[in-house]
Amino acid sequence: MSKLRFNRVLLKLSGEALAGSKKFGIDPESVSVFAREIAEVAQMGLQVALVIGGGNIFRGMAASAKGMDRAQGDYMGMLATVMNALAVQDGLEKEGVQTRVMSAIDMKEVAEPYIRRRAVRHLEKGRVVICAAGTGNPYFTTDTAAALRAAELNTEAILKATKVDGVYDKDPMEHDDATLFEQLTYIDVLSKRLKVMDSTAISLAMDNDLPICVFNLFTPGNIKRVVNGEAVGTIVQGG
Repeated sequence: MSKLRFNRVLLKLSGEALAGSKKFGIDPESVSVFAREIAEVAQMGLQVALVIGGGNIFRGMAASAKGMDRAQGDYMGMLATVMNALAVQDGLEKEGVQTRVMSAIDMKEVAEPYIRRRAVRHLEKGRVVICAAGTGNPYFTTDTAAALRAAELNTEAILKATKVDGVYDKDPMEHDDATLFEQLTYIDVLSKRLKVMDSTAISLAMDNDLPICVFNLFTPGNIKRVVNGEAVGTIVQGG
């Protein structure tokens, strides 16, 4: 443990990452790849909590734009995150990692109810805790759920896994001259409207002094590099 930068972290994964090249649904091969990387750091002694989005299955806001009630769409999105959580649980357990899926919406047949003290105890016992169903409330994103759970579980950082190398001044997928930031403050992110996490999540992280490490999930070994303290991606923290 002395070699690790953190003792306990919350890892935020997008649902789209689980779809792989399919862009929709769950790709077992992609799940296996990410599970191996998470298992590696968990087996090093890092306490890991996970929050996974549901965009690969359903997006409440997209449905709302097409006429569906926003709250109804968000509840459907929460259920999508439970499906993703179960898929990642399966992948992790195939790697020999003990896990617990804890849902903010009661569904005792497939997941434990999210109870903060119980979640902390699971982490202390070396289990990966997968927090599903967001906050259990509509109008809050899984980014906000990640910041909330990170604060509740006394983690030392939020690891925000993305499909690019960190935070840029503009979309690097569309602009060849996009500049990567190595360090930012929470106020920088809010004032420049940088797409790290939504403003509620950034504010929660700022209020609780939780650094956010933004890195490319698709670069093999990056999770291990981040927790080992290597300079990877972008770190957002207080000024």
